[in-house]
Amino acid sequence: MQAPPDHPPRPLAQRLGAILWPSFFAAGVATMVFFAFVDPLALRDLTFPGLEMTRSMGYTIGFFMFWLCTASSCLFTWLLLRPASRFNRPLPPE
Repeated sequence: MQAPPDHPPRPLAQRLGAILWPSFFAAGVATMVFFAFVDPLALRDLTFPGLEMTRSMGYTIGFFMFWLCTASSCLFTWLLLRPASRFNRPLPPE
């Protein structure tokens, strides 16, 4: 017989919030720090000179790139912090 879990599973909204909300703030800080020193149009000229882009589009793309990076970091942390009791069940008797 399986023992009940030591605590109930968290709702989906709480799990998503634990990943997306801190990563949103981290992406905002990273965007401010990065673009305080780097002009998006100068970065475009170095990487994709033929691309039509405004400065605000560069800020937006940069923010979402930082958000993707920080969200993946938060997701990995969330995966590592899940309780082991949910996955380390004893093997059934043979």
